[in-house]
Amino acid sequence: MNKNIFAVAIAALGFVIGLGFLGNAIKNRNKSENTISVTGLGTKQFTSDLITWSGSFSKNNVDLKSAYDELAMDRKVINDYLLSKGIQQKEIVFSSVDIQKQFRSYNDSNGNYVQGEFSGYNLTQKVSIESKEVGKIENLSRNITEIINRGIEFTSSSPAYFYTKLATVKQEMIASATKDAKERAEKIAENSGSSLGNLKKATMGVIQITAPNSNEDYSYGGTFNTSSKEKEASITIKLEYEVN
Repeated sequence: MNKNIFAVAIAALGFVIGLGFLGNAIKNRNKSENTISVTGLGTKQFTSDLITWSGSFSKNNVDLKSAYDELAMDRKVINDYLLSKGIQQKEIVFSSVDIQKQFRSYNDSNGNYVQGEFSGYNLTQKVSIESKEVGKIENLSRNITEIINRGIEFTSSSPAYFYTKLATVKQEMIASATKDAKERAEKIAENSGSSLGNLKKATMGVIQITAPNSNEDYSYGGTFNTSSKEKEASITIKLEYEVN
């Protein structure tokens, strides 16, 4: 009899403890659900303060030394031209010379590709400039035909634009996005007759840099436009608050 009473008491105690755990679980679940999640946006427009530009030139000759000597002459003409336009010597970088053998190729009567006899060497070299004088390098890239008019086979690339104070811009956007998200959360809480509690979680998105008013797509890893001098950056901040 005593054993039965003891067993019933143990079972009752276990039931009470179980109810306590269940009550806490329900309470915690309701507490976790009683939150607001909002996303804020921070944007900033700015002008690039660093530009890079490059071009390549080449020479063809059956004799390798002659081809190299001719390329060296073109290199000096290009270097002197850039200096005459106010470019500093330390900003001008010439790459190593790329040498390719050329062959006369043709298709035989059966349509098969045939590599014929050696026809000479093709030597190519690249010149590149990095400068904070954005306007000067822009004008240079647009008027590079002056080099071509001197008999040099020159191919110019489009300039690329960068911004050296991006870390400061990012901090400003994070602050703006955080403020925007908090104001949204406060408005939602106010409309529902509640008030914001503690901040539970904050998640920052990746920075997206595009040309202003463009239709460039955002990417998961972040977009970084280099073709436009004028840029627009954006970032999102997701905040999760408790609600009182």
